[in-house]
This record gives sequence, structure tokens and C-alpha cells, in this order.
Amino acid sequence: MTRVLVVEDDPQLVRALVINMQVRRYGVDPAPDGATALRLAVTRRPDVVVLDLGLPDMDGVDVIKALRGWTRVPILVLSARRASDEKVAALDAGADDYMTKPFSMGELLARLRAAVRRTEAVAPETVEVTTEDFTLDLVAKKATRAGRDVRLTPTEWHLLEILVSNSGRLITQKQLLQEVWGASQSNKTNYLRVYMAQLRRKLEADPAHPRYLITEPGMGYRFERRDFES
Repeated sequence: MTRVLVVEDDPQLVRALVINMQVRRYGVDPAPDGATALRLAVTRRPDVVVLDLGLPDMDGVDVIKALRGWTRVPILVLSARRASDEKVAALDAGADDYMTKPFSMGELLARLRAAVRRTEAVAPETVEVTTEDFTLDLVAKKATRAGRDVRLTPTEWHLLEILVSNSGRLITQKQLLQEVWGASQSNKTNYLRVYMAQLRRKLEADPAHPRYLITEPGMGYRFERRDFES
């Protein structure tokens, strides 16, 4: 059974989350504050954490940092904080996804399923991606589209490797810039816009409406893996 640690101090919201998750056969451990959450994370070993940032005893970002000190468990933030800088702070601290309140229960459950799928896949061993529009071989550094080779630059490959190995996870602009260009270039967001536009032109069927290389405005980018099934 997949275990979900729900860190939230609103009893009514916790009840709604527990009911909806248990109906779908998730095991749920509620935690009303950060200290309880960190203790349960050690003793219950959840597969996913759903975390509010406004906790009564500590800031949720500090909970994320504490968890990231020893575990890579997916963390889905569910918060009333809407400011872009607060969202980015949570993501930079190590959160995998971010939703604002009020939210759609259907969307939350969909993102929860996506997080579970990522825990079942071994991302570092991802070497090939096959979609309806293109294929990527990350070992051979080979991309094809409609049966033809696509020439990608080393920088484009580096960006793809980061996004693909974190498939479904939102990667902040700062994280991508630091990984690809170094810490001194972490504010050069124009670099990302240019290279992401190039990747979309080369790989997406409709670059203006990308299916795979998705922008999260004000935050960063994610790779949505849509494997081709014959």
C-alpha cells in the first residue's frame, strides 16, 4: 500500500484529504505540525508527502529542508501562499510540486499519482524516452523525430537530461541555471527562454503549444513524459 504523509493543521481539510485518499487505497498518516511530520517521516517512511507551508510550529520550507537532509521522498506542497517567490523558495528547498489553495481534489489526486509513478521509476537509469513525436537516447546522445536525426547542442542535451531524469517534477529556473551554466549565472533567465524555445522547435510537433517541455510561469519547467504505446 502506498503511504501518504499529510502535513496540514486544518482538521476539515485533513478529513477531506484522508477520505479521498483512503477510498483510492492509500494509507494516510496525518500530521498537524512540522515536528510531528518529521517524526512520522522517520517512523512511517511515506512514499509521498503532501505538505502545507503555514504550520503552527515551523515554516513548511524548513520541513522540506529537514526532509531533504536524508530522503528523496516526493514532496507535494499544498499551500495558500500564491507569491511566486514563496513558491520558488519551496521548490528550491527540494519540493517536487506546488499547488495553491483552493484546489481541485481531482488535480491533487492526479499529481499524487504522478508522484507515486516517479517513485516506482528509477530516474537515474532512464536512458531512452519514446514518445509519439520523438525519441531520445540519453546515453548515445541521439534524438530522432519522424525517423530523422535531430541535432542537439551539448547545452540542449544537458537541459534535457536534467528535465527527463526528473520527469514530471517541476525544476526551478534557478536550479536549471545553476546546473547548466553555474551558480554565477543563476539569474540569467533569458538563457533558459532561448534554449527551451530551441528545444521545442526541434522536438515538439507544435512548439507554441508544447506537450512535453512545459513552462510553469514564474517558477520553472517540467518534462511531461508521454510514452508512446503501440
